[in-house]
Amino acid sequence: VRFRSCDDSKKIHFGSSEPEDFRVGEDGVVYAERSFQLSAEPTEFVVSAHDKETKEEWQMRVKLTPEPAFAGATEKDQKKIEDLIFPWQHYKHSSPLKRQKRDWVIPPINLPENSRGPFPQELVRIRSDRDKSLSLRYSVTGPGADQPPTGIFIINPISGQLSVTKPLDREQIASFHLRAHAVDVNGNQVENPIDIVINVIDMNDNRPEFLHQVWNGTVPEGSKPGTYVMTVTAIDADDPNAQNGMLRYRILSQAPSSPSPNMFTINNETGDIITVAAGLDREKVQQYTLIIQATDMEGNPTYGLSNTATAVITVTDVNDNPPEFTAMTFYGEVPENRVDVIVANLTVTDKDQPHTPAWNALYRMTGGDPTGRFTILTDPNSNDGLVTVVKPIDFETNRMFVLTVAAENQVPLAKGIQHPPQSTATVSITVIDVNESPYFVPNPKHVRQEEGLLAGSVLTTFTAQDPDRYMQQTSLRYSKLSDPANWLKIDPVNGQITTTAVLDRESIYVQNNMYNATFLASDNGIPPMSGTGTLQIYLLDINDNAPQVNPKEATTCETLQPNAINITAVDPDIDPNAGPFAFELPDTPASIKRNWTIVRISGDHAQLSLRIRFLEAGIYDVPIVITDSGNPHASSTSVLKVKVCQCDINGDCTDVDRMVGAGLGTGAIIAILLCIIILLILVLMFVVWMKRRDKERQAKQLLIDPEDDVRDNILKYDEEGGGEEDQDYDLSQLQQPDTVEPDAIKPVGIRRLDERPIHAEPQYPVRSAAPHPGDIGDFINEGLKAADNDPTAPPYDSLLVFDYEGSGSTAGSLSSLNSSSSGGEQDYDYLNDWGPRFKKLADMYGGGDD
Repeated sequence: VRFRSCDDSKKIHFGSSEPEDFRVGEDGVVYAERSFQLSAEPTEFVVSAHDKETKEEWQMRVKLTPEPAFAGATEKDQKKIEDLIFPWQHYKHSSPLKRQKRDWVIPPINLPENSRGPFPQELVRIRSDRDKSLSLRYSVTGPGADQPPTGIFIINPISGQLSVTKPLDREQIASFHLRAHAVDVNGNQVENPIDIVINVIDMNDNRPEFLHQVWNGTVPEGSKPGTYVMTVTAIDADDPNAQNGMLRYRILSQAPSSPSPNMFTINNETGDIITVAAGLDREKVQQYTLIIQATDMEGNPTYGLSNTATAVITVTDVNDNPPEFTAMTFYGEVPENRVDVIVANLTVTDKDQPHTPAWNALYRMTGGDPTGRFTILTDPNSNDGLVTVVKPIDFETNRMFVLTVAAENQVPLAKGIQHPPQSTATVSITVIDVNESPYFVPNPKHVRQEEGLLAGSVLTTFTAQDPDRYMQQTSLRYSKLSDPANWLKIDPVNGQITTTAVLDRESIYVQNNMYNATFLASDNGIPPMSGTGTLQIYLLDINDNAPQVNPKEATTCETLQPNAINITAVDPDIDPNAGPFAFELPDTPASIKRNWTIVRISGDHAQLSLRIRFLEAGIYDVPIVITDSGNPHASSTSVLKVKVCQCDINGDCTDVDRMVGAGLGTGAIIAILLCIIILLILVLMFVVWMKRRDKERQAKQLLIDPEDDVRDNILKYDEEGGGEEDQDYDLSQLQQPDTVEPDAIKPVGIRRLDERPIHAEPQYPVRSAAPHPGDIGDFINEGLKAADNDPTAPPYDSLLVFDYEGSGSTAGSLSSLNSSSSGGEQDYDYLNDWGPRFKKLADMYGGGDD
């Protein structure tokens, strides 16, 4: 039932005239308070709405009509459909009929979901009180009618019968809000639309569903009864305000069932799981599996629908077990002088969950190591204690250690645990003797000694000690490891150190008067060991060095001016064998004191200046005698080379160039002259070579063009041949490539012109002097024929074969140049006209007397 008021601020409370049978909620929903069977006749009761503030009250009669029990309902039952008349009328206190407002909202129509029909099923008949005088048409609008989902509700336009066409599902749509309309045949509205609310009554057609099929929870071991574990939740699609959606939970089974089959319980309404028994022990049972059931209808086993899920409860670990050593005594051994070595493994057992603070062990030493030579680390994987040496141990001092150790967890034990919080054990560690290195005493050893100690002198004895007192070893052997100046040697047996050279404090190997040498002592152990020691010799200074002048050269003016030369005395010795120094000029030669004077201005410095007014420019060697303050004194005569030059008014030299030239030594001058001579020779050779090259270039005329032809590169002319007998030659190699050219364009001078002897000639045919044909072979053959027919011809008429560069040449050696006449009688100047390839012959035969 609904109540609508113009004043939305009204707080309306509903009441029932039969409260023992029906109850009306604050939202207007009518509930049956008990189970009872409705009679065939409609059951009526009155619902009142009253305002507690204004004391106003409204009433409306509710008529309950039972639905047909089966599809074959009688026609009489079908006619019991309620009629809704426009406007709605009601009777109150037997008062006469009154017309009410047409916007009064009729009570909702309750329709059960999942109805079996038959369909369409009539719900209510809508009529207007004007349908007697007018022909009306009825229609219904809204979701479920003409709006999606359409077609669920239909209305007979003539009779106004409202029907449902198919079963409804409350879980999809819980209620429908429709509006009924009445119009005449012309479509004119004759009544205001009436609102119709159809509520879908829930039925228990959905099982409970758990949000998760498997629920995981944890509970610490040893938890007391009543400890909260977890909450499981199920939902039901049915109405949660009705019994169809009211769920109840219970535990069906527990696995395992130890130590009690009922270790847990569940709140049947909220689903909270709590412990109800003590005895949770992770070391015995690590996990419990519960089967949880949820049932609707408030858990009614007969009518309620149910479903199950699994709850997995893991028992978490707490530190209820201390670590326990697996043995009372552990043993280990370590070589002496070793550090960062694991000497023993301490093993423990702990029943708590591995790799948790309740399982991780911490070790500490409670006795047996007053000097802190050991420490105990924890292996994170095995939880073992690793006894490690952190300080070296001497076997000769300690041969064994007995340590007392304790183990405990990272976190303290849980309250109420009766076990001791820690476990103790002893560790026996044996020290192993090893061969140790000898050591020098003292190291380094300091020795004070005056420099100048002669070679072969005993300096000191430097010996070492062997810490191995319990090993069978012979005496130590000594050797030299480092001696930068090679001044010392050591006796290999007794360690006596003697000198092999004179000790010199001024040596480059001495730093701050200290000389360092390193020696080696070795034993014969297994394995052999050795140790080093350093000998530091502090050398005391003696006056073994005379002072010298610095600088060695100076410059001054040739006139007496206040520009004296400052000089400094340098002595490698140190105080008291150094300054203050005494400076003086020698008596000889007499010109030194006549021309110069020296004045000491401090312990290490003096001034040299001219004594005379003018000294000619030049370079002068001025000897200076310098004496130190040692006992006995040491003195030396140092030569200062003074350059005297002409100076300007400012005291600066004006003849620097001349002075520089004068200042050059003989060696430098000779070197400069040699360089100049070598340079001139190179220039002369280059000029000669250039002239000779130009001459060759002018005289060069080739027999064959082009120049790069292989036959142009004949280099050898002095090979002996076989004379006229060597006539079997391949003359095609001498084929001239330009034979196609006319003879008229051949340049003059490239052919050989035969020369006749000067003496009388017989009447033989004269050889032609005209240019020969282009083929050199023809030319040679013609010459050969002429020579054969002219027995007086000299050897130059013989066939001469000249080789050419390249492999596979068929030419042999040149024929012998024997001739009855002397070569000096002939004129071979024409060979110079034949080009560079005949230059060798021209030099041999045309050179004249030389």
